[in-house]
Amino acid sequence: MSRTAQAQALYERLLPEAIAASKAAWCPHSDFPVGAALLTADDQIIRGCNVENVSYGLTNCAERSALFSAIAQGHAPGSFKAMLVYAPKVALISPCGACRQVMHELMLAHCPVFCVGHQESASRDWTIEQLLPGAFRF
Repeated sequence: MSRTAQAQALYERLLPEAIAASKAAWCPHSDFPVGAALLTADDQIIRGCNVENVSYGLTNCAERSALFSAIAQGHAPGSFKAMLVYAPKVALISPCGACRQVMHELMLAHCPVFCVGHQESASRDWTIEQLLPGAFRF
């Protein structure tokens, strides 16, 4: 995969943070840990992990955990620079539909999202707009 030098630097900075976040996942029902690392406008990294519940609808994904934590810490919607999502038990991960909608509302359309599984060579780079074309807007 070919990335710009700037995108590669973001990727390399966020990957170890997302890997660490995945180790904090609470996933006793699926055994499917996911970690996310969100880069803020002031260069902080906010980690998120999936937190499951036996009632699956109450589960929160890593992407939303990171975004909700950032908003709760006072970071403004639309101020994020990038996100990396990591799942060690699949070759490649992709955000679910609910995460895509939340990401679309809280992140800018051109914001990069790197998706990585245990096969790092199969990683995929997206923008928010690419993840959810024709997104619901109010």
